[in-house]
Amino acid sequence: MKNYTNIIPSLLSICYLAGEKIMEVYDDEVSWEIEEKNDKSPLTKADKESHFIIMKGLQSLPEKFPIISEEGKKIPFEKRKNWDTFWLVDPLDGTKEFIKRNGQFTVNIALMMANRPVLGLIYAPATKELYYGLQNEGSFKIVAGEKKKIMVSARKTNLIAVGSSSHASQEEAHYLSSYPISETIKSGSSLKFCMVAEGKADIYLRTGPTMEWDTAAGHCIAECAGATMTKLDFSTFEYNKESLLNGGFVCKAC
Repeated sequence: MKNYTNIIPSLLSICYLAGEKIMEVYDDEVSWEIEEKNDKSPLTKADKESHFIIMKGLQSLPEKFPIISEEGKKIPFEKRKNWDTFWLVDPLDGTKEFIKRNGQFTVNIALMMANRPVLGLIYAPATKELYYGLQNEGSFKIVAGEKKKIMVSARKTNLIAVGSSSHASQEEAHYLSSYPISETIKSGSSLKFCMVAEGKADIYLRTGPTMEWDTAAGHCIAECAGATMTKLDFSTFEYNKESLLNGGFVCKAC
C-alpha cells in the first residue's frame, strides 16, 4: 500500500476547518433551519457547510480521488463499482445529536482502497478531539496539539459495551447477551468506534441500519488500534456495495 502519511497534516486541517464551521452553526441557534431528507433524516446548515469545506479540501490535495459524501450527489453503482481508490465522507455524523445539543457529533473522512478503509479520521468539534488511523501505522488521538498512540483494551472479562444514544434496540441486547459484559454505556455518532479503539469500551454492536459513510472512518481507526470489524455472522464487512446501506456489525477488541 502506498504511504499516505504525507497528506495527514492536510487532512487534519480539513477536519478542523469543517469542525469550526459546524460549531459556528451550533453556537448560533437563531440561524438553525432543519430540513428533512427523502429518508426522513434531518439536514442542517452545518451538514451542508461542512460538506462544502471537505469537498474543497479533498479536491485540493495533490492526488485526486473520487468522493462519496452523504451530502453529495448520489453516484450510480455502474460508475463507482470499479473505483480502486476513493474518499468516503460524512460531513456531520450524528445530526440528531447535533440537534439535541449533546456534543456527540463528528466529522468522518475515510480513504478507501480495494473497497477497504485504509485511512480514517474522526473529529469531534465540541470536544476538539481528533482520532485517526492509518493502515500499517496504527491509530492516534490528538488533543490540544498532543498526539498519542491508542490501542484496544486487553480485558477478557467484565467487558464494557458501547451503544447508540439514539438507536438502541432489544435485538442488540440479545446479541450482546453472549458476551461477558458488565456495563453498557451510550454514545452518539462514530465516537463509539473511537471508544473501542482507545480501550474505553470493548465492543460496539449494531443491528440497525447505517450507511457506509457512517462506519468507514471508525472501522479504520478501530482496526488500526487492534480491533476487528465484521458482520454479525463474523464475515467480512463490505464497502462500495450496490446499495450503500449497511447491515448489522460488531466491532470489538481482539
